[in-house]
Order: sequence, then structure tokens, then C-alpha cells
Amino acid sequence: MTGGLALLAPGADQAHALARLHDRAFAGQSRPWQASEFAALLASAHVFAMGEPRAFALGRVIADEAELLTLATDPASRRQGLARACLAGFEDEARRRGAAQAFLEVAETNGAAVALYLAAGYQQSARRDKYYRLDDGRRADALILTKKL
Repeated sequence: MTGGLALLAPGADQAHALARLHDRAFAGQSRPWQASEFAALLASAHVFAMGEPRAFALGRVIADEAELLTLATDPASRRQGLARACLAGFEDEARRRGAAQAFLEVAETNGAAVALYLAAGYQQSARRDKYYRLDDGRRADALILTKKL
């Protein structure tokens, strides 16, 4: 699934749509990002979003390094290749913007995301102990994953 992906335009409507999708995607896992946070990020020339109404990847490129800030898929649309397509779209746009490598953080408890990133060629380069606060009050380590683009 890659045909419906597009570079998403910044703006208040887009920020609200991304926040709603992010809230659904991360329900019960961690604090969802607010529309104001998406708007602030998208206002930067370094930040971009790739996606479609059911899934998106938000990233930024500075110098030759890309960071995947978040990737979200509507729970009703999972297991259809949308996350994989958004990740590939993020990598393509990052390369277009001059990135030679990409990195991301993912909660070690997010097994589906960890599996996606490892299958896409990312490798663990570090770990941040108890980085994420989960909705139930527990803490989860963040895995830092990297990939040459």
C-alpha cells in the first residue's frame, strides 16, 4: 500500500486531524500529542508528514540526519501495510531532503512497532531506561533505532 500516500500540508486542520488519529493510535499506551504540538512541529521547515487519512509518519531532517518523530495508524486499519508504507514514505522524503541516516525512539513494550522497524532494517543503537510513562503509571524503556538511508 503506497499509492495513497502524500506529503501532508501544514495548518490547523491538518494538526487537528493528526492529533485525533494519534489519540486513537496510542490509546492506552501513552499521552497523545495535542493539535497545538503538531501545529508547532509542522510550522518548522525541517518537519514533514507523510500519510493518508488512516495513517501518517511525522519526521524531520536536519543536516544529513532524519528523525521519525511519530508514526500512527488508526486501530481499525492496522495490518494493511499502512505503517510500512508511511515508514517508506518518510524514508523517501528524508532522502530527498538530504538525509543519509534515520533514527527513532520506540517503547520496548510496543511490540508491533519494534517488529515493523526491525523488519525495515533499523537496528538498536541505544536504550533509554524508563523513558516512557505508560497510561497505567508504569515506565517503559525507549529503544533507539537507526538505519542508513
